[in-house]
Amino acid sequence: MQDLAKSGIVFVINQFCLFNFQLTVEQQQEIIVRIANIADIHFAETITNEMEASAKARGTGIAKRKPEYIENKMLEGKAVIAVTADGRWVGFCYIETWSHGEYVANSGLIVAPEFRKSGVAKRIKQAIFNLSREKYPAAKIFGLTTGLAVMKINSELGYEPVTYSELTQDEAFWAGCKSCVNYDILMMKERKNCLCTAMLYDPADHYEPQETKEYFEEKKEAYGRLMESKRNRFLKVFRKKEKAKGEKKQQRRSFVSMLLTLFA
Repeated sequence: MQDLAKSGIVFVINQFCLFNFQLTVEQQQEIIVRIANIADIHFAETITNEMEASAKARGTGIAKRKPEYIENKMLEGKAVIAVTADGRWVGFCYIETWSHGEYVANSGLIVAPEFRKSGVAKRIKQAIFNLSREKYPAAKIFGLTTGLAVMKINSELGYEPVTYSELTQDEAFWAGCKSCVNYDILMMKERKNCLCTAMLYDPADHYEPQETKEYFEEKKEAYGRLMESKRNRFLKVFRKKEKAKGEKKQQRRSFVSMLLTLFA
C-alpha cells in the first residue's frame, strides 16, 4: 500500500514537472523579442516601476530611471523589448554609450515577475548584444552585475570578467551609480571595486563565446564564493564606518546636551 502511495506521489510530481516544462515552452513561443519603437512608449512607466521594485528587492543596483529616459531610448532605436502575442509587457533592456562611443553598456535588463525563469532574459540579452554590435561594431561592450545568472548569460555571449580599470572612465557613467544603494562602497574603494562584477566584450581582442561559456561553467562555484565573500567583506567595513560615524554623532549630541545643561 505504501509503495502504491509512493508511486502515486511520484506520478503527480512527474506530471507537475512536465506541465511546467510545457508551460515554459509555450511561454517562449508566444513571447516576441524585438527592437522597441514609438508604439511601446506606453510601457515606459511600467518598466521604470519594475526596475525600482527589483532594485529594492535585491538591495543593490540602479534605483530608477525616469519614464522619459526609457521613452527616448525607444524612439532612438536603442532598446529591445519583449511582449506577448496579445500585447502584454514581458521584458526590456537598452543601450547606453560612453567615451564618445568607445564603450557601450547594455543596461536596465528587467523581466516582469511572472515571466522570470522562462529563459526570456537570455533572449533579450542576445538581442540587445546583437543590436549593440550592429550600431557600434568597434565599441567595447561592458556590464556590471551582482548576479551569477547574468554572469552566465554574459559569458555565453563572449564577455569576460575584468577589473574596473578596464571599463570606461567617463564621469557621466560613474555618476549614474549615485542612485545605487552601494554607491558609498564604490566611492570608499575609489571606484576600483564594489559589490558588482565587471564584465567586458572587446571586439578587437576576445575569446570565442564557447570558450568563455566553458570557462564560466568551470569557475562558477568559485565566482559564487568570491561574490559572497566580497559582499560580506565590503558590507562589514561599511557597517564599521557607519557605526563609527554614528558614535561620533552621539558624542556630539551628548556634548551639546551637557553645554545646554550647564548654561540653562
